Amino acid sequence: MPHLVQDWMSRPVVVVDPDSSVKYALTLMRRRKIHSVVVDVSDKNPSYGIVTTTDIRDKIVAAERSTSETTVREIMSGPIFTGKPEWTLMECSRIMQERHIHHLPIADESGALIGLISATDIFMAVEEAGWEEEE
Repeated sequence: MPHLVQDWMSRPVVVVDPDSSVKYALTLMRRRKIHSVVVDVSDKNPSYGIVTTTDIRDKIVAAERSTSETTVREIMSGPIFTGKPEWTLMECSRIMQERHIHHLPIADESGALIGLISATDIFMAVEEAGWEEEE
């Protein structure tokens, strides 16, 4: 039986406002020991962006920008693609590889976020449960 995203994704999803400072997002990430935060840019329909530790490294530190004077909106990637909880880890891994991403928010049928899976989560699944190929 293949492993599913819903069994390995992290919950809850940590979401920030697009007008939050990068300093706030960075502090949240450090305190929660996570590598990304989702940015809610929804008006009526669910729409999200993402800020990762790589964004902070490349767009803040390397660019010598202020974390307190820069908003999350200025450095986020988005709109982002969301995954489905019923995907297998193999399916999810292939999609993340194709899209060159390391963090994938997971949404339910209505588009509401229910989790997030990272390359690290997939690594842990392989290490803890082994790897089963789909038939």
